[in-house]
Amino acid sequence: MKSDLEIAQRAKLKPIKIIAKKLGLKEKELFLYGDYMAKVSLSVLERLKNKKDGKYIDVTAITPTPLGEGKTVNTIGLAMSLNRIGKKTTVCIRQPSLGPVFGIKGGAAGGGYSQVVPMEDFNLHLTGDVHAVGLAHNLCAAFLDNSVFKGNPLNIDSSSIMWRRVVDVSDRFLRNIKIGLGGTQDGTPRDSGFDITVASEVMAILALTSGLKDLRRRVGRIVLATTKDGKPVTAEDIKVAGAMTVLLKDAIKPNLLQTVENTPCFVHAGPFANIAHGNSSIIADRIALKLSEYVVTESGFGADCGAEKFMDIKCRASGLKPDCVVMVCTVRALKMHSGRFKVVAGKPLDPALLTENLGALEEGFSNLEKQIENMKLFGVPVVVAVNKFTTDTKNEIEFIRRKAKAAGAEDAVLSEVWAKGSKGGTELAKTVIKACEKKSDFKFLYPPDWPIKKKIETIAARIYGAKDVKYEDAAERAITLYTKLGYGKLPLCMAKTHLSLSHDPKLKGRPQGFTLPIRDVRASVGAGFLYPLCGTMRTMPGLPTHPAGEKVDIDGKGNTVGLF
Repeated sequence: MKSDLEIAQRAKLKPIKIIAKKLGLKEKELFLYGDYMAKVSLSVLERLKNKKDGKYIDVTAITPTPLGEGKTVNTIGLAMSLNRIGKKTTVCIRQPSLGPVFGIKGGAAGGGYSQVVPMEDFNLHLTGDVHAVGLAHNLCAAFLDNSVFKGNPLNIDSSSIMWRRVVDVSDRFLRNIKIGLGGTQDGTPRDSGFDITVASEVMAILALTSGLKDLRRRVGRIVLATTKDGKPVTAEDIKVAGAMTVLLKDAIKPNLLQTVENTPCFVHAGPFANIAHGNSSIIADRIALKLSEYVVTESGFGADCGAEKFMDIKCRASGLKPDCVVMVCTVRALKMHSGRFKVVAGKPLDPALLTENLGALEEGFSNLEKQIENMKLFGVPVVVAVNKFTTDTKNEIEFIRRKAKAAGAEDAVLSEVWAKGSKGGTELAKTVIKACEKKSDFKFLYPPDWPIKKKIETIAARIYGAKDVKYEDAAERAITLYTKLGYGKLPLCMAKTHLSLSHDPKLKGRPQGFTLPIRDVRASVGAGFLYPLCGTMRTMPGLPTHPAGEKVDIDGKGNTVGLF
């Protein structure tokens, strides 16, 4: 099997104008970035406003493990397979952060024969959207500190400043820093730090906005700090919201690329799913739904993270309702959820993971069972996609199928899109079509006007399986403040580890009887949500001992090598 990069580089790409024309876009609606990438004008939404939307499919997964479940591979592969059987389909995914690309994960363009191309551009700078987000965010930080430095006309309490700076590199040394050192002309010293760019509220706003005017309003509402008498200070107050929006006026346009089989793909926005909502943009989905019979999108991490936020945040903001959820799992990841095996990324796997073991599979199945249950809470049909590895046995696959159907899934179908492209996903595609034909009884988990604690406790109990919730002092103070300021009716974006249904990454399978600690609650008023911090959460990753970037280079012909 060739490497992902080799497969991507050998793919026969079609000019993006041909992909766009076949999709139904007009040439005047394209802003070309070379021959194979383009941005798409938002004017297409006005042109097609009376056209019926296609079917809307969200791809999610069991709780992630270091083994990888192949969620993006199957998102792309499902869309290719739907096209293969004659259904006009577009896939909508996020743009990856350069932190994971050069860190522990590598790229996020899919893999094998189920990829988005040009793979190098997709995984690196693409059309510059992430850089625009970072620049807008850091411009706001500079304006904020400058306002305090230049006489502090807004009476800002420096100790209340919550707006840190961002950079799109995994760098643990920037998590906590002291700024303003060097003398009186270099600012006033205070503690601060950096987050990774995709954790920025600006990125979350880009993914949730409905258009340029809405973007301008949302940016203006960003809360940066409070005054000494406890009133919020916004980006509008420091007169930077307009300039931030100007920096984002091109980034708001979705990027059009193609798969290795020349089917259309929108790539737009990239918010993290553990600290932000973890879903690609509403704008891209809306355009795709007008142009396609089916749209396949993806939620970050497991169903308890990105998919819950897809339902309660993204769908609430967009008004869109999913017709089906696809739940990706693997045999070996379910075995790991039994708790019997220790897996470390980059190290050889325990041989017992690669041989038939129905006992471990049954113990670990509890995670898939709970994630199916979580999606059924929203009233949407669930199809399980078993991402196949060569070591999987017929008995193990049949076991998952039987148990998944008993747990409420429509079916559990083998997916071989990584090795076979669209040919390996036709059965999955047909099963998804059947699921989409069922009547969806979509509903939110909670109404937004519930008190903050009631919303937290509902998610904790019904999605995570917690027995109780414990609030630390900082969380209690924040809940009181946000209720007083009128933010209590915002939906919640729970910030917790993606490695467990609980707050503790060591608890695998389906943890029960635990108490969920809420360390603090913070506000992303511009994005339109509050985010409670569950346990210890970091917004700036660190690099591993051997970062993926060690293998990335340029060969003698100027081609990228080592990217995966």
